[in-house]
Parts: sequence; structure tokens; C-alpha cells
Amino acid sequence: MAGALTAFIIVDGWDFLSQFSYTLQEAFKNDTNVWVLLVCAMYGSFIALLVRAGGTQAFGDLMAKRVSSKKGSLICTWLLGLAIFLDDYLNSLTVSSSMKKVTDRFKVSREMLAYVVDSTAAPVCLLVPLSTWAVYYSGLLEKNGLAESGQGMALFIASMPYMFYPIIAVLMVPLVIMGVIPLLGKMKAAEHRAETTGQLAPSHGEHSEVCDTYVEQELHNPNSELFFIPIITLIFFTLWFEIDLLMGVIAATMATVLQYWLAGVLKLTEIFDTMMDGLKTMLPVLVILVAVFMLIEANNHIGFTAYIIEHVTPLMNAKTLPVVTFISMALVSFVTGSNWGVFAIAFPVVIPLAIAMDVSIPLVVGALLSASGFGSQACFYSDSTVLSAQGSGCGTFEHAISQLPYVLIAAALAAIGFYVIA
Repeated sequence: MAGALTAFIIVDGWDFLSQFSYTLQEAFKNDTNVWVLLVCAMYGSFIALLVRAGGTQAFGDLMAKRVSSKKGSLICTWLLGLAIFLDDYLNSLTVSSSMKKVTDRFKVSREMLAYVVDSTAAPVCLLVPLSTWAVYYSGLLEKNGLAESGQGMALFIASMPYMFYPIIAVLMVPLVIMGVIPLLGKMKAAEHRAETTGQLAPSHGEHSEVCDTYVEQELHNPNSELFFIPIITLIFFTLWFEIDLLMGVIAATMATVLQYWLAGVLKLTEIFDTMMDGLKTMLPVLVILVAVFMLIEANNHIGFTAYIIEHVTPLMNAKTLPVVTFISMALVSFVTGSNWGVFAIAFPVVIPLAIAMDVSIPLVVGALLSASGFGSQACFYSDSTVLSAQGSGCGTFEHAISQLPYVLIAAALAAIGFYVIA
């Protein structure tokens, strides 16, 4: 919010407050912003039901019978992240809430759990055509005239081999888990803390927030159906409504309420109280997201994205276009917290340059989308970072700073790849 205010002061001077107020109202009028807030709020209620009814306990007990080590629990988290590829929100919240109880048994720090979850959120969605990211970007490709109507997905798929950042980010996870890539920086300290003291979550501090506020029933014989039926229902309805997460989670929550009530697991009063509790746990996330929306609008107001593009364009030639595109747009996405919006501005500028320089269009599209994936994972206040931290029971700042070395390694390797292949 301080960053947004600064931008308005620079542009509007003493009139900054009225512009700030106007922009805040406009942010709530934006259909996409409201959709994101509603999705996150409903997911809070849905996950709270799973936890309160003992569904996550049942899943944890089931996984514990098949997982016998710390590395195994993290590999299972990674595999589950690969399987839930429809959307990064669905991935971040479902995988973290499902696996937290399993990884806790093996003293996995919440920072490590959040890193694994975040690395299979947006990156995986970019590598699978059946995802909200694929649908959005294929539409953007058609809108910018890069593909004929109905052919945007074909170009998206053709660009997937060149999405170096998400590919490297996903493949790095098992290497970190197995110790091939060593623990670095804050992650090393977090894992040492968890193993030696048993304190899995970071302690309260200047940047921490409490995320473990769900109350779970301790069932003697928890039924795994209390977990699997709601999750399968969620995925089914999300697909049924053409990958609309809001419609999917509303329908799945209604079905779960009916299931738990008819099964006598929870009384109706307990069900609705739990849904309200789940909504309350998402309030920090909702507040941060509103602040992110304001920062995105403030950056648009000050012309940040256009400024960056204007100043890096002279550095581009046929050899450097992909790598400069990746680095500059990764920086923009990291700073602004916008993983989709800024690329609607970048496509009409970068793609004509690629055509004029006779550079492979799938390669340049891969560089742009790689930058989007980097921003989603690396930005300290992006929706993916916030939700992965929230679901894992880790402070947003602690999650962002502990995974930063691995994110930067993946970005550096991706940059080298774009330069070499151009």
C-alpha cells in the first residue's frame, strides 16, 4: 500500500488521496479482482470443512502408511502438485492443506513445504494445456493476432518446450528434496530449526502471520471418503464449468455440506460455523490481495511496464530478444505482482519485434510465459506466493525469502537457455 501511495504522489501530487480512493473503488469494480477474492474466500470455507470433519486427518493417516521418510513425504507433495494442474489457486491451497499433516510427521519445515507447493503451482499450470493459464494465454495470443481464432492453444502448446523457467523450477524440486541441490540460506536455517527443535512453523515476528487456525476433530477411525469425495467433486465441477474455479468451489462446497450433514459427521450449525471460521482464516490473504490490486493499478498509473519496455527495446536484436524479454518481463512481474495483466501490454510490443527480427515466435512466447511463471513464484506478494504460504501454515515473507535462492537459480539457468538457443 505504501508503494501504491508513492506512485500516486509522484503522478498526482497533492491530489493523490482522491486518486487513491478512486482507484481503490475501481479495483473492486474489476470483475477479475472480485472473482479472485470470492474464490479465495470460498476456498477458505471449503478447506475448513475438510479439516474440521477429519478429512485431512484421514488423508494424512492413509499417506502415513505409504510414506516412511521425510524425503518421501516431500516427493509425494511434489507428485500431488503435478497431478492438480487445473489452476495455481486450486493447486496451492489443495496440495498444502492435504500434505501438511503428512509432512509434519517427519519434521518438515513449513518453509520447505511452501516451496514445494509453490514450485508446482503456476509452473505446472504453464506446462499443461488443460489449465486456466493455458486458456488465458491462448486467448491472449488470438487477441493479438498471433494465431487465428481457435488456434491459440496450438501456439501455446508449440511454445511449451521453450518455457524454460517453469520446466527448470519443477525439475529442481526433487533435486532439492534429495539433497543434490543443497539447502541454502533461510531454507537451511528453517530445516535445521524444524529438525532440532520440532518447531515447524516460523516463530511470530515482524513479518509472520498465523495460518494454522482450523480446528480439527480427532477421530478414532477417520474416513478417507470425507477427503476424497469433496476433492474429486471439486475437480469435477471445476471441469464441468469450463475450468471456472468459483463455480467449481461453490458447487463442491454445497455438495460437501450435504455429504457431511447426511453422514452425521457435523451438525448444520457446526458446518456453517466452520465455513465462517474458514472465511476468517483467509482475511489476511484477502487484504494482501487487495493491496496487490492497488499496486498493479498504481504501476499502470505511473507507466512502469511501458517505461521498462521502452528502455530495454534498444538492447534487443535477434540473438538477445528472447533473453532480454525474459529478464525484463520477469523483473516487471516480480515488482508489480501481476502475472497476467502486464503481459497483455507486453505482447503487442514484443511480438512485432520478433517478427521484424525473424525470431521464432514460439521461442519468444515461451520467454514471455516463463517470465510470468517466475513472477508468480518469486514475487513476495503475488497471489501464488501468498496462497502457498497460507495453505502451508507459513508466513508469507518467510516463504518468499526462503525459496528465493532456488527461484533465482532456476531463473539464471532459464536466461542462459534463452540466450544459447536463440
